[in-house]
Amino acid sequence: MRIKVGEEPLGALPEYAKIPIAFQVTRVLDVTVVDGGMGGFALAERALEVPYVKDYDAVDGGPGRWAERFDLSAWGLLGARVEGRLVGGAAVAVHTPGLTMLEGRSDLAVLWDIRVMPEARGSGVGTALFRAAAAWAAARGGRQLKVETQNVNVPACRFYARQGCLLGAIHRFAYPGLPHEVQLLWYRDLPGASPPEHIPRSSDS
Repeated sequence: MRIKVGEEPLGALPEYAKIPIAFQVTRVLDVTVVDGGMGGFALAERALEVPYVKDYDAVDGGPGRWAERFDLSAWGLLGARVEGRLVGGAAVAVHTPGLTMLEGRSDLAVLWDIRVMPEARGSGVGTALFRAAAAWAAARGGRQLKVETQNVNVPACRFYARQGCLLGAIHRFAYPGLPHEVQLLWYRDLPGASPPEHIPRSSDS
C-alpha cells in the first residue's frame, strides 16, 4: 500500500472529520503512586474484564467544532491518502495564543489529533502521519512535539514510545468528569529550531 502524506487545506476538515477515532479499550495502564509521590509513579498494564468503546469525538464534538473553540490559522492539517482516498489525518497546533497545551511556548508544537481509518490501522499510516507532523512542526521552529493521551489508550502509548517520544508528565486529576482516566503527556525533541519565546496567554478549554 503506497501512502502519500501531504498538507491539506483547513477547508478539508469536514472530510477529515469523517475518519473515525473511536477504539476499543481492552487494557489500561494502572498508575500507582510510590511513597506518596517521592518515589515516583509505577505503571502496570491490566486487561479489562469488560472492554468498552472510547470515542474522543463524542466527548468534545470532534474536528467539526475546532474552529468554534480555537484559532486554527497557524495549525497544520495533514492527510494520508492511498490512491487518492483519505485514510488518515493529523492536526498540529503551533503559535496559538491562549492554547494551554502549548505552555506559552512558541517553540512547542502539539500533535492535537491523529486518526486512521479502522481498515487501515496497523499498516504504517499512523507512523507516516507522525513523521510528517514532526517534520511540519520542526520546519516552523518547533523544538519539541507534545502529545496528550490517557492511560486507557494503551496502543497509543506504545505507538508514541515507538516514535521516540518520552513520557514527560502524568496528571492523575486532569479529567474530573472521568476520574478513572489519567492524562499522559508525551514529548519528542525535534531537530533544529530558533530560540524559545513566549506567546501571550489567555484562557482556553
